[in-house]
Amino acid sequence: MSSKTETPPVPPELLARPRLAADVSVHEPAEEGAPWLIQQGQARYFRVQPDLARLALALNGTRDHALLAEILGAPWTVDAVAGAVEKLAAGRLLDNGEAVRRSARRFKFVPPMTLQFTLVRPERMLRRISPLVRALTGRAATVAAVVLTLTGLLVLAAQSARVGAVLGQPLGLGTYLAVFAGVLATTAVHEFGHGAVLTHHGGRPGRMGVMLFYLSPAFFCDVTDGWRLPRKGQRVAVALAGIATQVVIAGGAAVASLFFSGAARDGLLVFAFVTYIAGLLNLMPFVKLDGYIALMSHLDVPHLRDRALTDARRAVAGVLFGGRHSRELPELGRWAVPFGLASMVFPLYMIATAVGLWGDTLQRVGVVGAWLMLCGVGFLGYHLVRGFARVVREARAGGAGAARIGAVAVLLTGALTAGLALVDVPYTVSAGYAVRDGGKVELLLPPSADRLVIEKGAEVRLYRVGVAAKSETGRGVIADDRATATTAPLSAFLPVRADMLPTPADGYLLRLTKSPESDLGGAVVDGGRMPAGQWIFTKYVLPAFRW
Repeated sequence: MSSKTETPPVPPELLARPRLAADVSVHEPAEEGAPWLIQQGQARYFRVQPDLARLALALNGTRDHALLAEILGAPWTVDAVAGAVEKLAAGRLLDNGEAVRRSARRFKFVPPMTLQFTLVRPERMLRRISPLVRALTGRAATVAAVVLTLTGLLVLAAQSARVGAVLGQPLGLGTYLAVFAGVLATTAVHEFGHGAVLTHHGGRPGRMGVMLFYLSPAFFCDVTDGWRLPRKGQRVAVALAGIATQVVIAGGAAVASLFFSGAARDGLLVFAFVTYIAGLLNLMPFVKLDGYIALMSHLDVPHLRDRALTDARRAVAGVLFGGRHSRELPELGRWAVPFGLASMVFPLYMIATAVGLWGDTLQRVGVVGAWLMLCGVGFLGYHLVRGFARVVREARAGGAGAARIGAVAVLLTGALTAGLALVDVPYTVSAGYAVRDGGKVELLLPPSADRLVIEKGAEVRLYRVGVAAKSETGRGVIADDRATATTAPLSAFLPVRADMLPTPADGYLLRLTKSPESDLGGAVVDGGRMPAGQWIFTKYVLPAFRW
C-alpha cells in the first residue's frame, strides 16, 4: 500500500467539486445498529457516521460545496462540507485526477517485517464448502472440539516429565522436519479457518498465500472484509477461528501420542506443545494477532491498539515532560493507558525472549546465525529509539517546553550511558563439544566465535541442548589454548541428532572435571564479566563481522 507521501494531492479544482476515488465505495449498514463503512480497495475499511456517509454518497464530481450543503441539509454547512472534504482527501478517498492502479501484484510488503505472496483468491472455493463449515460450527461439533482440546492438555500434563525431557534433548532430523511440516500445515489450516468462518457469515475473504512473518514462514488469509459483518459476535468468531483450529489439532496430536512410541511419540508431543503455545501467543491482545482482533471486535472500537498506544505515549510524555494531553480512548476509562503500555512492552519482550532462547544456538551456527542475532538486536534497538522519539513528539504536541524535554532527554541518556558503562554482566562464548576417538574431548568454536577469551584454564560448561530447554551435563577447562583446524557435525551446534553437514571449526583440547552424558552437544566458555555496553557490542555485533 502506498504511503500518503507517495499519493499526489487532490488539485484545487477537484476539491471544489469533489468525487470519490474509483476504488472507494460506501456500504450501508447490514442491519439496524450496524455501522456505515467506507471501503478503499480490498483491504482498507473506515467506520463513519451516517452524516459523513451521506456526504460521501453525494460526491459525484458535479456539485460544489454550497450545493452539497443545500442538498444534504442540517447539520451540513458550506464550511462543514469543506472541512469534511479536506479530511476525505487527506485519507486518499477522493479522485485526484489520476487513474487508480488496480494492482495485481502477488508480492506485498507489510511493515515492519512481513512479506506476503498471494497464491489464490479463495472465495469461490470456500463458498463450496460452506455446508461443511456450517456443520463444524454447530453445537455438537463445538462440544467435541472443546473436549478434544481439553483432553489434549490433560494428556500433556500427565506426560509432563516426558514432554520436558523431549524439549530438553536433541531430536532426530526426520522428527524435526516432520514437526516443521506439521506446524506449517497447521498455520495453513489456521488461515483457512478464518476465511471459512468469514464466508459462513456472508463475508468475502480476499487473498490467501504464504508469507515471511518476522523471518518465519507462515500462511495468511486477508479477512479485512470481516469489518462489514453486522454483529460483533460474528467478527469475534472470524478472529478466533484460526486459534480454534490450532488447539483442536494440537489436542488431536497429544491424544495420538498415546498410541505411538519412540521418535513418533516424541514428534507428536513436541508438535502438540508447540501448537498449543502458538495458539496461546496468538491469543495475546498486545500485538496485532488474532487475540487483538477478537478484543477489538468485542469492544467494537476500531484501531484499538493504535489509539491505546497513543494514550500510553501521551501518559508517559505527561509524566516525563509535562504538558496537556487529550485522550484517544476516553470511553475505555482507566485501562486504556495500561493496555497501551503493555502493547508497547510486549513485542519488545517477545523479541528479547527469542534472542535469549535462540541466541546461543544461532551463534553456534556461525556467521549466518550471528547476522540473524544482530538483526534481532538491531530491530529491538530501533523500536526503543523510535518509541522514545514518538513520546517526544507527543510531548511537543501537548505543549511541553523544549527546555524540559532537552533536560529530561539528557538525564535519560546519561543514566543509560552510566548503566552501560558501570553495570557489569557475565560474558560467555557459545560453542559446541565433541568426544573424539580415544576419549579426547574437543571444544569446537565456529568462525564467528570470540577467541580472545580462549585461554588455558578457562572454565567450560557442557550442555544437552533441546528445542526449548538445555541442561548442564558436564564441566571442564581448556587444557591447551592452541587451536586445531577441524570440522564439527551439525549436532555440535544445533539441537538435532545428525552426523551430517560438517562445518569448519577450531578445536581446543578440554580436560574434564565432570564427564558429559553424550558425545556431542553445546558448550559455553566463561569469559568473566564486562560492562553492559561492551557486552552488547562483543556478544551481538562483533560476531557478525568475524569471517
